[in-house]
This record gives sequence, structure tokens and C-alpha cells, in this order.
Amino acid sequence: MCTSVQPVEWTSDLKNQNFDGIVLVAPSYETLPPALECLRAPLQDYSSVDSGLEEEVVVLKVPGLPGNRLVFASTGPVNRDYDDVRRFSDAAANGIKRALKAGMQRPLLVCPPHKDYKHSTMVAALGALQALYMPLEVREANVNPTNYKVCVLGLWTAQEAEGQTLVKLADALESGRVAYRDIGGSDPERMAAPRVTEYVQELFRDSPVQVEVVSNLKVLEKEYPCLAAVNRCANSVPRHQARVIKLQYCGEGPVHKTLMLVGKGITYDTGGADIKAGGFMAGMHRDKCGAAAVAGFFQILAKLKPSHLKVIGSMAMVRNSVGADCYVADELVVSRAGRRVRVGNTDAEGRMVMVDLLCEMKEKAVRETSPSLFTIATLTGHAIRAMGPNYSIIMDNGPAHRSSNAAQWQKAGEVLGDVFEVSSIRREDYEFHKGKSEYEDILQCNNLPSSATPRGHQTPAAFLIMASGLDKHGVDSDKPLPYSHIDIAGSSGPFPGIPTGAPILAMATNYVLPDGL
Repeated sequence: MCTSVQPVEWTSDLKNQNFDGIVLVAPSYETLPPALECLRAPLQDYSSVDSGLEEEVVVLKVPGLPGNRLVFASTGPVNRDYDDVRRFSDAAANGIKRALKAGMQRPLLVCPPHKDYKHSTMVAALGALQALYMPLEVREANVNPTNYKVCVLGLWTAQEAEGQTLVKLADALESGRVAYRDIGGSDPERMAAPRVTEYVQELFRDSPVQVEVVSNLKVLEKEYPCLAAVNRCANSVPRHQARVIKLQYCGEGPVHKTLMLVGKGITYDTGGADIKAGGFMAGMHRDKCGAAAVAGFFQILAKLKPSHLKVIGSMAMVRNSVGADCYVADELVVSRAGRRVRVGNTDAEGRMVMVDLLCEMKEKAVRETSPSLFTIATLTGHAIRAMGPNYSIIMDNGPAHRSSNAAQWQKAGEVLGDVFEVSSIRREDYEFHKGKSEYEDILQCNNLPSSATPRGHQTPAAFLIMASGLDKHGVDSDKPLPYSHIDIAGSSGPFPGIPTGAPILAMATNYVLPDGL
């Protein structure tokens, strides 16, 4: 049940016969450095008979190379206004897929550093590893002889120190993404809340990450009333009952920074009483990718053990079921912060399961060193409509905006291709969620899909701030608390398909690897 990370090895020898083929990733054979001169001639020769060399992945027979095989996956141009480092990860993934079709079991990935993208080799390695992931259910069913698609992935670098660092970081980052994919991508029974708990407890056994689980219904109802409302229907089925999984990591030395993460972990989203009709329910087991991101980031922490950093996480693992005991629109629920919330749409359950955990983080944050609070969620269809299917969206409250937090995340995301767009939380978003009568303080949601609601991915952030009491810790407070909401509905990955791991590479770059890359 533990994570299964593809074995990776480093070499500087292009003729190393421990491998059975080379996968070359580069914009063009003409730009290869002198160390790769032996790869230039066969590609130049091939180009004389195929002008599409740099448009398609090609396989060449090259005597003397490992396995006598060379796969060339061109990135295409990388110097246009709209190009970014993802050209390298995309090409590497395509190259590895072609290598698998060719029968390679020990491919050597070669991606020389690019002058404009100094981490292109790492990005290519991560792209290859994404393509080599084997789903948890496939591993557990013993469908294949091993848990890996290849025996080993080789990574070429010219220098040993560079190679050893590349292998160490690639393994750590991929281990976090494997945990993310295992939790986020597995079906709603395999990763129902109790079984997510088992997976996380096993994952962090004998690690520096502390795990605490809240499962008692009375405790959930008392401490997290909004979450308990969503859990009410699922609670009648023991294997679907909610869990709050709390994680904590504290690195060596004095704490310089504290991260406080809340992840949405809806194990399956039927929509509840406002049911997802018309075929829109398929794929809703992926609604737990926010919580999966929290677990995945902690796995990176467990591997790399950064000093001077404290991280507190909460995974809200709940199933939004439909039935006689499901919560319904019009209900009034008093949040942990004492705010009377009018339910407007039961399909807006993600904000409900996170808001009391965010409130709890707020209560702790005033005693922590340099805290920053985050919610991470596949929250709205509007995020996909607004920004497309490949981008995370981050938006700051006032204190976070003053420290340019969203801009820093966007910059960090560009390093390894975990890319972000930035949105703003405006006054209209707060107005939208103000109570519409004297019965309620806050309206949870309107009764339209977010994709049909103006500012449909921004308003939930205002709700989370208001219903958690974070509005008392804005720029006008004597205890301002930076808070950012991250919507990964678009970036978490396609369905059908493999989850991406977004946004944990950006998180790691921002807080764990600023000097390590």
C-alpha cells in the first residue's frame, strides 16, 4: 500500500550498456552541446530523409548506443512569447511513451540544460516519471509482474554532483506526486475516507510527519459543524464515514516560516440533494485532489527534511452522498466561527468541509511564527471555464496580497512547469455571500453552477474568509493573517487520465527548494 516510485539512476556515459536505449529531449539536434556530439550525426543524417524530424517522435537504429536505439522527442521551439518550460516535460513524456512501445525497459533520458531554462533537465525527468506512473489499483491487483513500467529510468548529466542532486530531488518530488496520484486518482471505494486514512498512516510511518485522525462523529459535529452537515448522509455507511486527517512537520532549527494547509478531500461528489444529473457525476472521485496535494507535499517534506520550516495540514475527507439524511438547501448551519450559514446549494460542499478546518487553522495561526494559511481544492467548474484545463488559480486576501504571495507562487510555478494564473478577491465577492435575510449571516452559494455564476471561482474564497472568521484578520486588524485560496479544478489532471500532482511542485519550489535546485 506504500508509494511505488519508479527507480532512477544517474550516468554520464552515453554508451552505458546497462541501459537499452536513449531518449533524447531537445529543441533541435543542431543545438546539442559538444558532450552529445555522438547523437548529432545520426539525427542529421535522418533529417535528410524526413523533414518532420522535429515535429514527431522518431526512433532510430544507431549502432554503438545502448540497445542500438535512439528516440528523439523534440520540444519544438522554446523561445516564442508563449513558450515555457512545459515544452520539456511534454516532450519527455511523449518520448518515454514511444520508448515503451519500442520495448525499452531501461531507457536513458538525455535532456541537456537549456540556456533559457536552467532546470529543463529536472522538468524533463518529471515529465518522464509522470508517464511512467502505474495506478494504485493496477499495482494492488498484480496485473503486471512488477509495480513499474520500466526496470529503471536513467538520467544523463555531464557531472556527477549534478547527477546525484538530480536523482535525489526527482525521487523526492515524484514520491510526493505518487502519493497525490494514489489518493486523488483512485476510485471512490478504494480511497473512501477510512482507507485514505490507512494509506496516509502507512505512508508516514517512521517518518518525521506526525499523523492524527479525527473520526468520532460527536467530535466532528462539535468541532467542524459544516463538515458534519455534508457527512450526515454518508455517515450511515461505515465505509464512507468522514475523517479529518491532521499532519504536522517541523524541521530542525528555529522555525522561520509556518505553512497551514487545508485540503478538500471529497471522496465522491454526487452533488447531494442538488444532484449532478445528466452525466455530470462521472469523474467526481477526483474531487479529493486538494487533500491529496496536502498529503503529497508532506511526503516531499518527509523525504527532503527542510530545516526552519513548520507545516500543519488538514485533509477533509468526506463523501457528499445523496439520500434520506443528506443536508439540503435552505438549512442553517452555524460554523465553528459562530457564523450562521444558509445552505444555497448542496453541490457547493467543498467550501463547507474546509471552512471549519480553516477556522481552526486561524485560531492556531495567531500563535505561530510567520504563518501563511491556504485552502487547496478542486472547487469550481468556473476555474476551468475562466482559465482553461491546465492552470491552477491562486488568489490572496489583503495581508497575503501585500506580501505578493500569489505573484511568488506564480513565479515559483514557472520553474518546474506547475503553472498558475492569479485572480483577485473583490468587494463584489463579499457582497455576494452576505446573508439575504435576518435569518443568516452568510449565504453559502447561489443555486446555479459556478460556471454559470459571474466570478464563480473568486466568490468561494470570500465565503471561506467570512464563514471562518478570517475577515477579522485582514489588513485592518492588529493580527493580520495572510491567506490564499488555490483552485486546482483545471490543473489537477484529465479524466480519464492520470492526476498531475498540481500544485505541489510549485509549493516545493517556493518553500522547500529555493536553493536546492
